[in-house]
Amino acid sequence: MNEKKQSPSILKDLFWSMFMLSACTFGGGFVIVSLMKKKVVEEHHWLEENEMLDVTAIAQSAPGPIPVNASVILGFRLYGVIGSLVAVAGTILPPMLLLSVIAIFYDQFRSSTTITTALAVMRAGVAAVIFDVVINLAKNVIATKRILYIVLMIITFILGYFFDISAMLIILGCLATGIVCVIVEALHSTKK
Repeated sequence: MNEKKQSPSILKDLFWSMFMLSACTFGGGFVIVSLMKKKVVEEHHWLEENEMLDVTAIAQSAPGPIPVNASVILGFRLYGVIGSLVAVAGTILPPMLLLSVIAIFYDQFRSSTTITTALAVMRAGVAAVIFDVVINLAKNVIATKRILYIVLMIITFILGYFFDISAMLIILGCLATGIVCVIVEALHSTKK
């Protein structure tokens, strides 16, 4: 780790970055991952783009909410276990506070046409952000220029969209493909 990543002030920056991302993001994990990439890679330079892609892939594949999974990995990468705890706290506090307020005033929220309209409008924005995430991830896969990755991306899209195959089965299939590739590469390198 570099000196910037070892500084205790990183914990404060990490907490507030995750807190603000979580507080200002609607639409779930795919939305926050896109904004997290902008914050973590482009603004703070805590990770390289390929590292963020790895974080995204692991966060999506692991059980649990994607933003929390990504926060655990990012925090650990920057400051170990304490960094993970700080990043997770920053990520989960805003929804916990918001849901607590909503629970208290549930009847008023449920019957409010203003809130219903605002939520419908936010869905359109969320769809646009998710589309942006998909396009950026596809560009990054294509940029690797690895035929296997590109073919897997296309096949998994077809399986998921046209054949309605479960995302879990697709992820497990990609995991199995990755394991086989690692084994084949290991066997190939030992023969040399």
